[in-house]
Parts: sequence; C-alpha cells; structure tokens
Amino acid sequence: MIIKPSAALRNEYSTISNLAKETKEPIYITKNGGGDLVLMSIDAFEKREQIQILQLRARILQAEQERISGAETLSISEARRRLRERADEV
Repeated sequence: MIIKPSAALRNEYSTISNLAKETKEPIYITKNGGGDLVLMSIDAFEKREQIQILQLRARILQAEQERISGAETLSISEARRRLRERADEV
C-alpha cells in the first residue's frame, strides 16, 4: 500500500504520477493524518473497471443459468421484503 500526504501532490506531482503508472496500484493520499483520496493511473483504473464489468456479467450469466435450470426465483416485492427484513436485523 502506497500512502502519501496531500502536500506531495503539489510538491512531487511528477514523481507520484510516475509511481502510479509504474506500480499500477492505487496511491492513498492523506490530509491532516487521515485518509482523503485515492489516486491511480487511468490505465489501472480502466483495467479495474473492465474486470468489475466482466465479474458482474459472469454473476448475471450464472443467475440466468440457475433460473433456466429451475432454481427458486423471487418476485420483486418478495425480494424487497426480504431486504427490508435483513436491514431491520442490522
């Protein structure tokens, strides 16, 4: 995990930019000792987004396959009711 103070953005922008591009990892920016921002290269961000979209598509495909195979389904109102029950438990 890479952590930098917010002042480093002003004083060391090029260094931080290069670090983000080289490591392809998020850089956590702190302000007054607490977390404030996460910075990452555009390439790393876009790759992360693509992976999340693929994972979501895979979950949707799995759910559709389960539905076609006869798995139990819920109406929207039943799903909402169950979600409200879970929220009330928390």
